[in-house]
Amino acid sequence: MQKLKTVLSKNQLFKGLDKRYLQLIVDCASDVHFNSGDIIFHEGEEANQFHIIREGRVALEVVLASGREPIIIQVIGEGDILGWSWLFPPYRRHFDARAVTNTKAIAIDGKYLRTKCEKDHHLGYELMKRFTILIEKRLRGMRLQNPDMYAIHA
Repeated sequence: MQKLKTVLSKNQLFKGLDKRYLQLIVDCASDVHFNSGDIIFHEGEEANQFHIIREGRVALEVVLASGREPIIIQVIGEGDILGWSWLFPPYRRHFDARAVTNTKAIAIDGKYLRTKCEKDHHLGYELMKRFTILIEKRLRGMRLQNPDMYAIHA
């Protein structure tokens, strides 16, 4: 557990987080591994956890039309957070996530944290602020990585 605490406390998302809140997160964290090609989650699935990528790369994908191949909208890697839907109703995934390479990550039980946020609104507000910054950064990155997604074709 001390190893997880050290890794989490150094992650940009949790830097400076109150020690008791960091301990809550450590208490519901575990190491996980995904093989290259593994689907981590699908769009529309219930979102009850999120991951911190320790090693490897994960593609965020979306299927724009039935029967077509998914489009990679962003690839994330070491230090990045995978998943923010666990914190925002209706708690459903917005993209597919697939391991591009063998990937090591820390899985964090978002459902557990949601119940803690309901009881401690200071924790909830702190996580909302931090994840909102992550969402804004992810959307900006997606827009820069995929300018054609926003082009109007005649």
